[in-house]
Parts: sequence; C-alpha cells; structure tokens
Amino acid sequence: MRDLLLLAFIAASLLATLRYPYIGLLLWGWFTLATPQQSVYFASQIPLNVVIAAVTFASFFFHGEIRRARLETVSVFLLLFMTWLGVSHMMSLDQSLSAEPTERFIKVLIFVFACMMVTTDKLRLHAMLWLLALVMGFYGAKGAVYTIVKLGGGLYMGQAETILEDNNHIGIALAASLPLFLYLQGQARHGLVKRGLQAVFVMSIIAILGTHSRGAFVSLVVFGGVMWLYSRHKVKIAIAVAILSIPTVMLLPQEWTDRMETIADAGEDQSFQGRVDAWVINWKLALEHPVTGAGLRTSYEEHVARQVEMFREPRAAHSIYFEVLGGAGFVGLFFYLGMIGAAWLKAFGAQMKYRHAERDRWRSDFGKHAQISLVTFCFGALSVSMEMWEGYLIVIALISVLGKISPVQTREKNPLVRARQDRERARFRARYVRSEDKAAAAR
Repeated sequence: MRDLLLLAFIAASLLATLRYPYIGLLLWGWFTLATPQQSVYFASQIPLNVVIAAVTFASFFFHGEIRRARLETVSVFLLLFMTWLGVSHMMSLDQSLSAEPTERFIKVLIFVFACMMVTTDKLRLHAMLWLLALVMGFYGAKGAVYTIVKLGGGLYMGQAETILEDNNHIGIALAASLPLFLYLQGQARHGLVKRGLQAVFVMSIIAILGTHSRGAFVSLVVFGGVMWLYSRHKVKIAIAVAILSIPTVMLLPQEWTDRMETIADAGEDQSFQGRVDAWVINWKLALEHPVTGAGLRTSYEEHVARQVEMFREPRAAHSIYFEVLGGAGFVGLFFYLGMIGAAWLKAFGAQMKYRHAERDRWRSDFGKHAQISLVTFCFGALSVSMEMWEGYLIVIALISVLGKISPVQTREKNPLVRARQDRERARFRARYVRSEDKAAAAR
C-alpha cells in the first residue's frame, strides 16, 4: 500500500511539474532530503530520483527556465568544485573506492545548482526553505518524543541508510536548522503557524540533547552564542537560557552529563584520538597529492592509508574539511571553502543592505539567519563527515539567489531608502529583464 501511495503521489507531482516546473524541483528536494523510498518495498528498486530529475529538467527546458539562469560567485565556486571532484576521481589512488561517493556528491551538487538557477522569486525561495524546515522539523519532533519517552536515556538516531542515520549527523543537522525555524516564524502571518514553528524549535533542541552527541551539543552552544550576539535582548535571553538550562540538565540522565564532560578532556578521549588519526592520514595524503588529492573517501581503506601512515588506524575522516582535503587536494578544498565563504559574505551583505528596507526586510532577516545556520553547521562539521548533506547546501543555494530576486515594487516613505531601491530596480532590469527581452526578440 505504501508503494502505491508513493508512486501515485509522484505521478501526480510529475504531471503538475509539466505545467509548473518548480514543483519538480521541490519533489526532487523532498526525495533528496527525506528519502521516502527507504520506507517502501518494491518502489525502492525503481530509480525514482533519476525519473524526477529528468522530468524536472525537461520541464525547465520547455518552459524556458534555463534561459533565466545566471551565474554569480557562489554558483561559479560550486561548478568549479563539482568539476574538481571529477578530476580528483580520475586521478584517484583507487577509482573503485572513490567512484560511488564522487557520483553521489556530484548528484547532490547538480540538484543544488538547479536550485541556484531557477529559484528566481521570493515564493520559490520560501517554498524550498519550507520543504527543508518540514523535513527537519519532522526529525526534530520525532526525536523529542523519543527522548521524552526514554527520559533522556535512549540514543536518538536518524533514518536508517541515510546520511543522517548517525546520531552526530542528525544532531548537527537539527542544530543548523534551528535558525531557519526562527526565520520562518518571523515571516509567518498566522498565529497557528508561528506557534507550530515555536513548538518545532523547542522539540528540535530536545532531540539534539537526545542524540547524546558531543558535536551536536557544541553546535547547539555555537547557535546559542551567535544568536545571542545578533539579538538586541541579550540580558533577557541570558536569563531565559539560565532558567531553562538548570532543570533540563537535572532531568537528563547521568550518562549524558558524563559524556558531555568528556569534551573538556578531548586529549584523553579515545574517540577523539580516532578522529585525530583520520585527520593526520588525510593531511598526509593531501601533502603527497596536493593538487587532486587521493580520491574522495579512499582514505577509509587500509591499503591507501598505509601509503602515508603506518601507525594510525584508517577510518572515516570525521571532518568535512579533512574529507575534502584528502579526497580533492588543496585545490578542491579551496573551491569548497570558497563556495561556503562566498555564500556567508553574500548573506552578510544582504543583511546589511536591506536592514532598513520596509518591504524587502525579509532579505536582511534571511541573510542573518542563514549566516547563523552556516556558522552552526561549519562548527559542528569539524568532527563529522557530512559534506554531502543537502540541507546546508540548500541554504547556500538560497543565499546565492538573493541578488536575482526583483525588489518589491512598492515605494518607501524614507527618500534615501526609496532612491536606493530605485537604483536596485534599475540595475535588476538592466541585468535580467532586458537580456531576456533581447533573447526573445532574437528568437
């Protein structure tokens, strides 16, 4: 029955995609983030992602969405990084090992690039953001219920056979989603939606604690610290956090407290030392192959690791940065960090540029919360191999399109703000609208 329901939903969505192309991208994103095919039987044997992607791109082509695509700094870095992953695979120390992760990462980046190209207005941006929030909100609510039922004694894990299955991964992903819940709450007009997002926000924090993940706890602390720095009500937030933290910690089991206390003794923790071993192996592989690296995730295997290090056990890189460094070399890491850094700067620029706008202030708010989301994820990802998680890449994609969305066509009361908006609209028309008119005339 679940197979039939899933296939019927996909068929209806693909029919709608033929008329409204962005529905196909949302369906693709849902499959990428939520992996519903893992919960069915025979339908999981069908390459549904390929079918959805093919129909979506066909609809983009026939509706002229491709002609509206424009490159900018973030998308250029993404294309360079995606290309370099292919080059690194061709120069891999073991192509049989790097083929599957490279292909999987490139598929994720293709989806993210599609988001960059066709998310051209506020409605589409919010639709994709809501999709991400609904998926992560489901994981947060589920984790909260599990943690409460187990009285904090259980170990909350993500969905099996997905990148978020590991308790560290799901915890860090939820921490990076917290700013997005707050942004959508601020944009919501209905009280019921606002209260629902507030509930999901609180439940996600409970779920993070229920993962018993030290990396997720650090991410939660980073989120709280950065949010506090951005807030204008610092004293109130500090008092509220102090009041809520004491009973929360007291209700959690002793094993949770003991595990978090090991953060201070990382140098003596065996798990942390295992991560250090993986970082050293990837660092040495990058020094031996500085341009292209050793191939994505080849460092996991003993016969590759032993080429540079005889005394440390090979294992997962446990860091998105060392993962990319060992797999794609210093050039690949430069493109990868360039993509993240360019996105953060663009979000910061949007926050500053639109903070005094009356109707376009949502861009400033989104820029602020997107920055916090990226910072939270990047700190947490210091200790996990989740560079292929689509969530933070979608945030990067949505940041990249802020400059392509036409300003709201309303007049501001402030003459200085109104003059700036007039200049922005003129630049937008010169860059996008007129180029499309010329292309249409040429046809």
